[in-house]
Amino acid sequence: MSILDRFGVPGTAAIVTGAGRGLGAATAVALAEAGSDVLISARTPEQLDEVAAQVRATGRRCEVVAADLSDLDAVAGLAQTAYDAFGRLDIVVNNVGGTGPRGFLDTSPGYLERAFSFNVSTAHVLTKAAVPLLLKTLDGEDEATAAQKSVVTVSSTMGRSADRGFVAYGTAKAALAHWTKMAAQDLSPRIRVNGIYVGSIMTSALEMVAGDPNLMGQLEGKTPLGRVGEPADIAAGVLYLSSQAGQYLTGKLIEIDGGIQQPTLDLGFPDVSA
Repeated sequence: MSILDRFGVPGTAAIVTGAGRGLGAATAVALAEAGSDVLISARTPEQLDEVAAQVRATGRRCEVVAADLSDLDAVAGLAQTAYDAFGRLDIVVNNVGGTGPRGFLDTSPGYLERAFSFNVSTAHVLTKAAVPLLLKTLDGEDEATAAQKSVVTVSSTMGRSADRGFVAYGTAKAALAHWTKMAAQDLSPRIRVNGIYVGSIMTSALEMVAGDPNLMGQLEGKTPLGRVGEPADIAAGVLYLSSQAGQYLTGKLIEIDGGIQQPTLDLGFPDVSA
């Protein structure tokens, strides 16, 4: 096997959550281009249909599940749906998540709990449902493919740094990062679990920033590489972690963030006052 062959995932089947646009959409297409059939899920059917067309254009199969992924039962059900559609399951990408910025005094316990559920519990219930299916070895399956079982989580640089307004989001993403390390211990050696600390990526979440030259200048100026990232940058990282190229990694989080070491965007949250 050549070094380039190690970055392929031929004959595999994957699940990508939050795949209607942005990072999830780019990841689904990248996995398909590398040889994987893909189940994609998100809330909006029209967005999923566009991504499915791109996946199928690669010659791979695509299963579309439109669902509210804050519903943990719906999330858990994706594992069996993928297995039934493709006859196997090899890769799970826990991409769905996110929580809006909110001041400390405006962050209720319920908001904090919802952030945890949407970012961490979703990853846990899907991975838990997927484990028995990931562990199934098919008749005639070669050893290399059988060993290529991977879970990837999408965390954030805010899960390893701190800034105002992100007490819910940052805490949830930090928890997801540590969940990744803990799950890797529990599921080794048959299933590898790794994650990505994602930096500022040009998705719909940055539309407001992209339209403001001052904010974009601030963001780019504090990023050592001098630009925001592209969804394909994250998709490439997911592919690396999912493929044999990353076969000696588990319990690790790689930083795909343009080299940032500190928050890049001041949202203007004021000092607390009496």
